[in-house]
Amino acid sequence: MRGAFAHKDFSTGEEIAHAVTHGLGVLFSVVALVLLVVKAARYADARTVTGVAVFGVTMLILYLASTLYHALTPPRAKRVFELLDHAAIYLLIAGTYTPFTLVALGGAWGWTLFGLSWGLGILGIVYEVVLLRPSKKLSLAFYLLMGWLVVFAVKPLMGALPTEALTLLGAGGIAYTGGAVFYAWRGFPYHHAVWHLCVLAGTVFHFLAIYRHIIPGP
Repeated sequence: MRGAFAHKDFSTGEEIAHAVTHGLGVLFSVVALVLLVVKAARYADARTVTGVAVFGVTMLILYLASTLYHALTPPRAKRVFELLDHAAIYLLIAGTYTPFTLVALGGAWGWTLFGLSWGLGILGIVYEVVLLRPSKKLSLAFYLLMGWLVVFAVKPLMGALPTEALTLLGAGGIAYTGGAVFYAWRGFPYHHAVWHLCVLAGTVFHFLAIYRHIIPGP
């Protein structure tokens, strides 16, 4: 079925599903950002407030850009928000690393991983914006590379975080990676909507890890 919301790769029904799934992400992001900043401001220091705020803001940017990309119909506006959507993925990955690296890890490991994640994120954004229509497979590989950089810091993370936090962190990574399978599975009905749900699940897992274990307090 094609209609007002139709995309060259998706039906109207699929685009509506895409906008709705990440529209829920926008609502979640607003609530999560407020909860994170309020708790950090009450119980933690300025570094923690900054770290969780970066995570929350990049989360909101991603879901807002994605929702507008899939909801808008004018081709030029759709293209602009498509670029913002893809760039925002790099922002969220680096933004997710920020509280874990600056607050939980700190020191040489923390700052190294922080620099790598943001350096690769900026490189990825430049790649998306300069090439305009880059290879989706290469973009996906870049996302996964950034996301799993954390394996190099598993040992120090195990010393810095409790088991539940590590479990939530790993669950988020698995949700994102599982979603990548559907992102690439073009023949699967509503594959992109499933990808959206997996991304949302990964974000929720990481939010819980940060809210419960990166920020001190009840």
